[in-house]
Amino acid sequence: MAALSAWFWNERFWLPHNVTWADLKDPAPGVEYPKLGHLLSALPLALGIFVVRILFERFIAGPCASFLHIQAEVSRRATPNAVLEKVFTSITKSPDSRHLDGLSKQLDWEVRKVQRWFRHRRNQDKPSTRTKFCESMWRFTFYLCIFTYGIHFLSQSHWMWDTRQCWYNYPYQVLTPGLYHYYVTELAFYWSLMFSQFIDIKRKDFLIMFIHHLATVSLISFSFVTNMARVGSLVLCLHDASDFLLEAAKLANYAKYQRLCDFLFVVFGVVFFGTRLIIYPFWILNTTMFESWNIIGPFPSWWVFNTLLLVLQVLHIIWSYLIARIALKAIMRGKVCPDVRSDVESSSEEESETTKEHIKMSSHSHAASPKGENGTNGHFGSKSWGQNHNSW
Repeated sequence: MAALSAWFWNERFWLPHNVTWADLKDPAPGVEYPKLGHLLSALPLALGIFVVRILFERFIAGPCASFLHIQAEVSRRATPNAVLEKVFTSITKSPDSRHLDGLSKQLDWEVRKVQRWFRHRRNQDKPSTRTKFCESMWRFTFYLCIFTYGIHFLSQSHWMWDTRQCWYNYPYQVLTPGLYHYYVTELAFYWSLMFSQFIDIKRKDFLIMFIHHLATVSLISFSFVTNMARVGSLVLCLHDASDFLLEAAKLANYAKYQRLCDFLFVVFGVVFFGTRLIIYPFWILNTTMFESWNIIGPFPSWWVFNTLLLVLQVLHIIWSYLIARIALKAIMRGKVCPDVRSDVESSSEEESETTKEHIKMSSHSHAASPKGENGTNGHFGSKSWGQNHNSW
């Protein structure tokens, strides 16, 4: 273990040339440098944040939902059926046309009735609008508070106004109490998101968001250990700038304030594009790649840090494309359209697609069947927005 630890914490990788861990081990009295042990305090804090969230949703978000007349609607429950229930619990996706055909013959049901059963069975496990409202209100509150704190703290920090200060005298830069609290709180929040994701609303991008949270935790921890916390704090604050706006738009959507939702979404889009596509590359990447090169020069962990930041920029471009696509559809339809990651099946789109496939394969056998149903179901209302984040 000692050999493995020595290999992992190799000074040639983590630190600039001519700097050793011993140089950072015993700072002057009253001076503190970032240490790995500081990050351990984020774990109990993450548990505390999770407890606060539960209390917040129950005693604050819940009454707010009641005030706005957002109730826990009861979805239509599927008729108990042992055969279909066994199939439902054994598959992760909707049954294909051949499987539906077999179930239809086995139960002597119409294919569309079998499809409808699976849709009702999935929807009865889906969270209500009230649950999603409470979740978004918690995220909105945290993002707004942490962004307000970040702006207040960074406005008093000289490296916000002159990014070259992020690299002067590096890595001998003092860890101030404000910077420590900001970093550990952000890290604890993303740890809590990783834990709570397993009990939160399940969405189609569960795995992607889990990887995203893991990457965020890794990047925050990496920048802290290498004492790149100054520029890291700028990255955190920049990303928090748009997160609370998205959650606010979702709250307006759940409360059925469509005009407010549209307005907040437009503001969110403008802030997102401005921070992620303009300020981030021309302010953050400029200092991490060019100003730091001139002041301290590159070293192995410097390359890793900048590579991760460049990957983040690629994600910004992808998310911007998704937001632009939603905005374009909103213009065409006159209002903000559903999130492509929505978790609610409130229309018959999936059923229609499966029906088309089924018709192609066995239309001749069902066309003459007296059990066949003509026409399609109507629109049941717009789908609700999915989760974001941090990203989005």
